[in-house]
Amino acid sequence: MAVITYREALNEALREEMDRDEAVFIIGEEVGEYDGAYKVSKGLLDTYGEWRVRDAPIAELGFAGLGVGAAMVGLRPVVEFMTWNFALLAIDQVINSAAKLYQMSGGQYNVPIVFRGPGGAALQLAAQHSQCPEPWLSYVPGLKVVAPATAHDAKGLLKAAIRDNDPVCFIESELMYNTVKDDVPEQEYVIPIGSAAVKREGTDVTIVTYAKMVHQSLAAATKLEAEGIDVEVIDLRTVRPIDVPTVIESVKKTNRAVIVEEGWPACNVGSQLVDDIQRDAFDWLDAPIARVSGLDVPMPYARNLEKLVFPNADHVVEAVRHVCHVN
Repeated sequence: MAVITYREALNEALREEMDRDEAVFIIGEEVGEYDGAYKVSKGLLDTYGEWRVRDAPIAELGFAGLGVGAAMVGLRPVVEFMTWNFALLAIDQVINSAAKLYQMSGGQYNVPIVFRGPGGAALQLAAQHSQCPEPWLSYVPGLKVVAPATAHDAKGLLKAAIRDNDPVCFIESELMYNTVKDDVPEQEYVIPIGSAAVKREGTDVTIVTYAKMVHQSLAAATKLEAEGIDVEVIDLRTVRPIDVPTVIESVKKTNRAVIVEEGWPACNVGSQLVDDIQRDAFDWLDAPIARVSGLDVPMPYARNLEKLVFPNADHVVEAVRHVCHVN
């Protein structure tokens, strides 16, 4: 085991997969000469050369489309968006091409492509650079959507995404690149897409979450432990497909559920989870399901206002107290 950062774990995954399979290549803005906007591709140009680490112009629709075409003829592109906010410019290629070509070609074309980059808010990036794309992407048949919270999971899931024969949207976080560190095995491992992880076991209430909110939820669970409330924290890791059986098993044990996510409250991942839980575990619930999310506004630039919009551990504590009937 080695303790490495989230960024380093992603870099290791890319290196290992590029060593393993010559069909894997990287394309995006500044991925080569600049080592990536967030240094995820650091050193890869020196190792693999410009044919496999391709700097692209500021034209997301163009290089995403190039990646889709390359995937159709047998390559395994990793398309880096400097941020998923910029991927809105390429959404036609992600949805109308990558997600649909296998079905529309009658199974003649697989599209083994990974679209990756940071999503969600960082610090004072304002409304156009702070959006959480996973609810939009999870709506689309043909896409898999991954949002890991730890360095360990980021490496194992990125390797799985690169090996997958379907398009995978891989959503990271600028705030986690250098701040999240944990033990990552030095030996080969791959984490299956669609498998949730119980990050903390408990008996009184289940928190279901993913990405940055895993860390806020774990902090809330520590606070609640001092109050005698035993919290189970489930990290979805993948939001399409969702590991519903793991969620239901936990809710049947704890009889209460709180869903925590960073994005806006309308039509989000939590909305789907509420439906899954009430349908499959209604008779086990001792309280209505609670949801914690960002506020229903574009992200402000001012730091004091940004803090009010962004969900945190105190919001999670309040929601857990509510479902546990604690004032």
